[in-house]
Amino acid sequence: MASAKPKKKNPRLASGRKRVRQDTKLNAANTSLRSKYRTAVKNVEKAVLAGDKTKASELFAKAQSIVDAIADKGIFHKNKAARDKSRLSAKVKALALAPAKAAA
Repeated sequence: MASAKPKKKNPRLASGRKRVRQDTKLNAANTSLRSKYRTAVKNVEKAVLAGDKTKASELFAKAQSIVDAIADKGIFHKNKAARDKSRLSAKVKALALAPAKAAA
């Protein structure tokens, strides 16, 4: 039975072999950074949903630097990073302005 994907051949040229090694390392690094980005954003959103103003603003400050670093490295486009920061900022500000419902 033939599989759907053709088997990848190993590059013959030394430069091609090196490229494969570099791509593997780079892919692992980018995947790790992308995961860190998503986790940071998710943590801010969780804090906002929980209604914890201080924790949300604290996490937002950390998330901002992570988002900027990833945009600088080109893993995500700078406009996507700006959009995500803007949306998170709006959520945190809305939380800060909202009257305390949890105390009631």
